[in-house]
Amino acid sequence: MSAGNVQKLCETTKEKLKSAIEKLEQFLNENSIPQLAPDSNEETLQFYKGFLSDLRHLLVFSEVSAEKLGIALRRANFDTDFAEKALYNVYHHCVNNFFYPKNESYSEDGRYAYTGQDAIRFRVKPVRPVRDIILDITKVYEDLRDDLTYYESDYLTERRMHNQRSHA
Repeated sequence: MSAGNVQKLCETTKEKLKSAIEKLEQFLNENSIPQLAPDSNEETLQFYKGFLSDLRHLLVFSEVSAEKLGIALRRANFDTDFAEKALYNVYHHCVNNFFYPKNESYSEDGRYAYTGQDAIRFRVKPVRPVRDIILDITKVYEDLRDDLTYYESDYLTERRMHNQRSHA
């Protein structure tokens, strides 16, 4: 990918991450387990604990990735290798953590992806703010997944081939 294309992708990716970060920060600053699950049973409490933990991880991964993209974009000489590694990390840390949360509070059901219905399915029926934050940021991470699919596998393959050629 040309340096100009990588730079443009870094810019748009950083903007999308910033949008998700703002929404995640606001949600996490305004919500806690007692607010989300007052008088709940143990299963529901575990759901919300896991959900909030997953969102905190996603927020940190997104913040770190946005900062690395910012570093790439601020350098006097654009370093394509550094930028591509940062984009790879966005895909593998942010996109994957959104779609495959560790605590499995929700998951993507691909059968709904093309029907216009919400593709996200929750393990437990959530309260409205939980449902809203996920549906609000889903589009951002879907767009990032679409924009960065190259970095899912082709980028690593290219890196391995480059390393093999340089060691031969």
